Amino acid sequence: MSRVREPRLSTIDVGDLHPTQITVGMREVREKRRHWREAGHKLKFLASHVIPVIRGPKGRHYVIDHHHLARALHDEGVRKVGITVVAELAKLDRDAFWAYLDHRGLMHPYDDRGRRRHYRDLPRRVTELVDDPYRSLAGELRHAGGFAKDTTPFSEFLWADFLRGRVKRSRIENDFTAALEQALRLAKGEDADYLPGWCGPVLRS
Repeated sequence: MSRVREPRLSTIDVGDLHPTQITVGMREVREKRRHWREAGHKLKFLASHVIPVIRGPKGRHYVIDHHHLARALHDEGVRKVGITVVAELAKLDRDAFWAYLDHRGLMHPYDDRGRRRHYRDLPRRVTELVDDPYRSLAGELRHAGGFAKDTTPFSEFLWADFLRGRVKRSRIENDFTAALEQALRLAKGEDADYLPGWCGPVLRS
């Protein structure tokens, strides 16, 4: 891999960004859309929200973070976004490229049921990202103090998978507040102590 020592900043059409994951939490996408609408200085907002990408086969740009933001900006009608190329992998063939991303924890090929899929099942555009209600729940759980922000790749997806077997999907879809309250209780339990950002049990007197 040719790692870029000084990441290059440029702009690209949002439609030309290629995801490295299958799902997002659409609740979080909607929140980021709201932030964009409320941003007073749009160019300043875009300058401070640059999307990291890897340049892969055929010169395509693959998003390795900020999928939610990319989808939100697209849905708000933003055409151009800032990117920073953090690595050059254009010389690799497709299989070698995806194997590298997989082993380095730079992709998340899991669907909205938590099932691992082949890289060919990854969406080709940010518009094709699928909603995973458990990813939305995990995102809100972190904001509510259920766990701390962590640098572990895809940490919120790990929490989403933890919640997937414990909170009914119908509860998330029909009563999100109740689902979040349940998730907060689960997050403080010792069953979750292996997860990144775990804050420990609530001490009671």
